[in-house]
This record gives sequence, C-alpha cells and structure tokens, in this order.
Amino acid sequence: MAILLFFIGHWYLSLFFQTFFHHRYAAHKMFTMSKFWEKVFYIGSFIAQGSSYLSPYVYGILHRMHHSYADTEKDPHSPKYTKNIFEMMWKTKIIYNNILKGKSIIEEKYKKDLPTWHSFDVFADNWIVRLLWIPVYFLFYWYFAPHWAWYSLIFIHAIMGPFHGAIINWFAHKIGYINFKVNDTSKNIMPVDVLMLGEGYHNNHHSHPGRANFGIKWHEIDPVYPIILLLNKLGIIQLRKKS
Repeated sequence: MAILLFFIGHWYLSLFFQTFFHHRYAAHKMFTMSKFWEKVFYIGSFIAQGSSYLSPYVYGILHRMHHSYADTEKDPHSPKYTKNIFEMMWKTKIIYNNILKGKSIIEEKYKKDLPTWHSFDVFADNWIVRLLWIPVYFLFYWYFAPHWAWYSLIFIHAIMGPFHGAIINWFAHKIGYINFKVNDTSKNIMPVDVLMLGEGYHNNHHSHPGRANFGIKWHEIDPVYPIILLLNKLGIIQLRKKS
C-alpha cells in the first residue's frame, strides 16, 4: 500500500507542478505571481519532479513553439515527424538541452515574460543531482516494497516529467475526440480526465490556449482549475480576467 501511495503521490504532484507552473503559468501566463512565489514554485517543481526536473523557462519556449508550429516540421514534439514515441522524446530532449545550454537561437517572442532562474536550472539539471534522486526512490522501495517486481516502477519515477509530456504530446495527437476544429491533430484523450489533471483536454487547449480551465463540456472536469481559483482568492496568484 505504501508503494502504491508513493507512486500515485509522485505522479500527481509532479503532474500538478508541470500543468500549473510550467504550462499554465510559464508558457501561457494565464495568471501572474510575485517573484517570491515564482521561486517557491521553482523549488516545488524540483522536489516534485526530482530526477526528471524540467526547466520552466525551457518548457515555456518549447510549448510556445509547439502552438506556433503544431504538427509541422518545426514542432519540437510532433508524432507526424517521428517514427515512434521514443524517437519523439529523444528529439525533444535534444532540443530542450540545446535551449538550456544556449546553443539554439530563439526568437524573442518565445522568451517573453518567461520565469527565469538560470542558476537554479543549472543546479537542478546537473546529471549528478539528477542521479542522486534515484537512490532516494530506491531506498523507499527497498524499505516498503513487498516484492521485487515493484522495483520496475522506479524507472517511471526517474523519468516522470518527460513521461507525462510524452503521453500528451503523442497520444493526444493520435487518439480521442474533438470538440473544436483546429489546424492540427490535437484531441481530447478522455471525457473525464482524472489521469492527467486536465492536460488530456488537448483539443480544447489548442482551441482556447489562454483559457485557464481546460474543460469545456459539462463532463470535462479540470481538477487543477479549482486550485487556481483558490490560489487566486488567497492572493498567491492573480488570475487574468480574460483566461
């Protein structure tokens, strides 16, 4: 039971920071926050994502490029131009690393108003730091796992951030249903998205990229949106009026 709770906890905590901070805040600026809270969510992302930490700055650039070039050769992660999900993930990793290390020339429009904490990104992206998270996961499994077969989940823990991204970037352009006709293959994976915290409503998002609530139809419940409303009410974030 402890192992299952740990895995589910890591799954949703990592996913929350990715959809709330990286996606809705960094990439789309659906709401604003102070520099203090920005750094709090930076650190929270590092704790939640662990060995698979994603720079909010680089993520923001990649995602903005995805919207601009969806399903074209310039899309950083399109199933149309890669043979399989692993090739797509590897391609995205190379583009990610080149941006993080300053090897790519990026248009200013993709960098505008992105959260930036370069020294923290350099620390969190260091391979020694990434690898040090693996023993943390291993020790938890060593202590609580009732059978060795459970250890196979450590691999998913290690790549949790990219794993979540791959699910959306691949399957949400392959399978599902469409609410809106858009100029790409984006789809809504499931009618009630409890697995990906609203990220599965990909067609909705591509049609309304500035909308903080990813759900549109009555059954499309976005679990993160009530949290956004709560944080807005508490004054931690300021939700934009036209979201």
